Amino acid sequence: MIHTGYLVFELRRTMRSTRFLVFTVAFPIVLFVFFSQLFGNDTPDNAAGIDYHSVIMINMTAWGAMSAALYSGARVAVERGSGWQRQLRLTPLSGVGYLTGKGLSGLGVALPVVILVPLVAITTQGVRLSGAQWVQATVGIWLAAIPFALLGLLLGQLGTSDSMQSITSMLMMVLAILGGLWVPIEVLPDWMHQLARVLPSYWMSQVGRSAVDHHEALSSCALVLAVWTVVLGGLVALRYRRDSARG
Repeated sequence: MIHTGYLVFELRRTMRSTRFLVFTVAFPIVLFVFFSQLFGNDTPDNAAGIDYHSVIMINMTAWGAMSAALYSGARVAVERGSGWQRQLRLTPLSGVGYLTGKGLSGLGVALPVVILVPLVAITTQGVRLSGAQWVQATVGIWLAAIPFALLGLLLGQLGTSDSMQSITSMLMMVLAILGGLWVPIEVLPDWMHQLARVLPSYWMSQVGRSAVDHHEALSSCALVLAVWTVVLGGLVALRYRRDSARG
């Protein structure tokens, strides 16, 4: 069951963080402008006539949404360390409600970057897509943040408040580089292409790219991300039950 009051509390607490807003909203916008200048004159598929501005927009939107979702879930480590999670277990808020609230909070805080990066792309680089393409590229990427919210929850259950910042930052960098978010996948070596196809960050960006260049089938993207969601969701639930048993 979703506890609306707890969800609103989580969203407000996260969105008040200046550091969060800079890193997950402003930084992806800055990187979009930078990478547009660096790669914007290239085309991933000359025959299709699709420029890199739309691809970079999708990659930066995906990276920002991924970062926001991970950051939100990783706050669990701080709550565990302070005893807040233990106190919540004494309230009517169930374990399912707590985890669901955290997961939905991760999706909620990912929404601003999903809106703002495309707006900057439209106004500064003249990116133009059809209505259906915009819906798939934005809503699709937003929903693809679900496994990353779960990954953040899992890290928060396993790590400590002192270690989470370095762990989360390193993981986001690895997922961004190897998943082809910071550097277009077309310019990476072949062996990195194969590695990228294992990572959820690659498939998250491909949800958006499938709307503009059909680089990967949308059904394939949905299937891989669904598998990641089920696996990570199971691990989160298992770890939470173990913590509760010890608690």
